[in-house]
Amino acid sequence: MSVRLLSTSPLVGPHLQSLGARFPDLRILPFRSEEWNAALPEAEALVVLLSEPIGPVDLARAPRLRAIATYSVGVNHLPLQACRERGITILSTPGVLTEATADLALALLLAVARRVAEGEALVRSGAWAGWAPDQLLGTGLDGKTCGILGSGAIGRAFARRAWALGMHPCFWDREGLGGTVGFGPGAGPRLPLDDLLSRAEVLSLHCPLTPETRGLLGAEQLRRLPRGAILVNTARGGILDETAVISLLHAGHLGGAGLDVFRDEPALDPAWMAAPRAVLLPHLGSATVEAREAMARLLCEGLAPILQESR
Repeated sequence: MSVRLLSTSPLVGPHLQSLGARFPDLRILPFRSEEWNAALPEAEALVVLLSEPIGPVDLARAPRLRAIATYSVGVNHLPLQACRERGITILSTPGVLTEATADLALALLLAVARRVAEGEALVRSGAWAGWAPDQLLGTGLDGKTCGILGSGAIGRAFARRAWALGMHPCFWDREGLGGTVGFGPGAGPRLPLDDLLSRAEVLSLHCPLTPETRGLLGAEQLRRLPRGAILVNTARGGILDETAVISLLHAGHLGGAGLDVFRDEPALDPAWMAAPRAVLLPHLGSATVEAREAMARLLCEGLAPILQESR
């Protein structure tokens, strides 16, 4: 089989097909399928999704591999050290999905705070009896403290949105830098984690999944949040203890949770189905046409010179 570029998906937009036209022998085959496995020994570049982990066995079966391009910002599903040792380039998609992901975090926050999912379900049920003074009362956001775990591009973009709603952003001081984080129209203080949690009436996660952040928010940490706090996660599911979140929702300590990512996605803990005041989305953070096309363009632009060198 002749193959130089092996992708598990056609991606959004024309960029991958255009790259395949420039460098023939593009194959688009399902991840870990029999055909994908057969093509792996000839592949010079792989394109994979966030949900498709590459391991040492895959690398051992791909002696010609020179690059792995992941259609995501995160790279925690790739064997980074092994790739460094073999000189395999890792390409990802930072920057181009910043605004889309921040938009979705804001959408989750508003949906939880104003009980949007419950309201829509009530209307669709046919049981809505009309306006009532105490019907599905939500939580106002103006003046609330918004704790943000992650002061990178997405965390700062979310801070701008929170600030526009009248909230007061503050950031986790992961590196002990102190001072403030500027996010355009304003700045927010960097705080130690315990201090941030004790203040955060809204907590939004925007940090990568690393050995340091895996399991960062367990039951003990989440109980430090003020009663009624809203939790939003558009980062990675492994950062927080989902069992603890569900328990604190049932207990009323958390006022709501909006999640776009899960620890073992797409397999969800069945307990989520009965969790109160929870809005659950299927990993839609970058799911706009503009963002997904830009992600594909960024990967293909990075792969082109690598493939050119091996001609």
